[in-house]
Amino acid sequence: MIPRLTARTGTDARPAPAGFDRRLIAPMVLGSVLNPINSSMIAVALVPIGIAFGAPPAETVWLVTALYLATAVGQPVIGRLVDMYGPRRLYLAGTGLVGVAGLLGALAPSLGVLIAARVLLGFGTSAAYPAAMRLTRSEAERTGQDSPAGVLTALAVSAQTVAVIGPTLGGVLIGAAGWHMVFTVNVPLSAACLVLGVKWLPKAGPAARRQAMDLPGMALFAVLLVSLMLFLMGPRPDRWYLPVLTVLAAAAFAVRELRVPDPFVDLRVLGGNGPLVVTYLRQLLAYTTSYAFLYGYTQWLEQGRGLDASAAGLVLLPLSASALVTATVTGRREAVRGKLVVGSVLQIAGCAALLAVGSGSPVWLLLAVGALLGVPQGLLGLAAQTALYRQADPERIGSAAGLLRTFMYLGALGASAATAAFYPDHADTAGLHGLALFMLAGSVLLLAITLPDRSLARLTPQAPQAPQAPQAPQAPRKA
Repeated sequence: MIPRLTARTGTDARPAPAGFDRRLIAPMVLGSVLNPINSSMIAVALVPIGIAFGAPPAETVWLVTALYLATAVGQPVIGRLVDMYGPRRLYLAGTGLVGVAGLLGALAPSLGVLIAARVLLGFGTSAAYPAAMRLTRSEAERTGQDSPAGVLTALAVSAQTVAVIGPTLGGVLIGAAGWHMVFTVNVPLSAACLVLGVKWLPKAGPAARRQAMDLPGMALFAVLLVSLMLFLMGPRPDRWYLPVLTVLAAAAFAVRELRVPDPFVDLRVLGGNGPLVVTYLRQLLAYTTSYAFLYGYTQWLEQGRGLDASAAGLVLLPLSASALVTATVTGRREAVRGKLVVGSVLQIAGCAALLAVGSGSPVWLLLAVGALLGVPQGLLGLAAQTALYRQADPERIGSAAGLLRTFMYLGALGASAATAAFYPDHADTAGLHGLALFMLAGSVLLLAITLPDRSLARLTPQAPQAPQAPQAPQAPRKA
């Protein structure tokens, strides 16, 4: 049962409005950007942190991997808890943990402690997005209207925008006060989320359904992901046991989830929802390319081209601008298939253009490549989020949204593994071109699974009719 938002308690005694409660938008958006801002700012901090602790890129890349691994596990787990217990308490606990992790990172005496802070950031930032999607669905049910496109757009645009301006912001902060600031900034952000969350988020009413947690399923899911990514980060013959452990954990997870009455991931429902499974695969492919460019290009700008962190962040400004403009202009038109096709084609073009970049390339070319690849970033994230909202089971929207983010960060983890492989000791031009070919292959595959998918053309026109059906019982039903 989706928790209703009609009952307001505590300091918020005013009745909920007839339309979407816009008081929810500020905490939803601010909480949802905590993860992308921490994901992207670190890109320009890797080199300064490596210098500070005497660590090569193969070690500092764990600052990326740690957050994404924790997020990949944490998003669906916390999303399931949101479905079971309501969004408020998970939102507050998660955003509070972000502040603690920010302090730990700012004061870290070693790279190991810094990696631990990134793990805490990963878990802490995993709560807000599933909570926001649950609130959006709940508001749709409370009002009897389809959730406004503007709300979904606000979530997607804010995350996309922050993800692409993160390197620029990180460069400015590092230039002003050192790499510690990319952690310290989490403290005021966490405080703002807590204030807004306490003030505006509704407390779960009596309708919120409490169930037994599938702890064994969650544990097997975590083992599956951790063993897989540990192998991908260093695929050597002496680590043969990691893929074996991955396969065993996957088999045990499937058996467990198919047998329990209330599983962590309902594989029966997921297996019968082919379009949603393909949406997850597209998310994986799109963000593997996106994050490979973000991390690989940024490190190359600093080491291969010789720019400092602040200058590298400024070179990525066109990436931010084009993604922001694209997402804002196209946000209110769902057009899922069109966004996926155009985004895939432009991503292919951007990867091909990256092959022309070298240590002597003019600045305008460096800026143009970023601007070109910013457009698909503004399209693909919006399309995936809208597709998930239409395709997922409303009763499990929180965990479904968490899985969407899981596949996003699995893509980021794959990108991190690729970056470490192509830049074993130094981010040189040869490594950048190898990474560009890797990105190009993924982008071609993304287009190949999108073009023949006829379900995308039927997705948008039919879904908006469903919430209005109770208001017009005489209307004919559409399949």
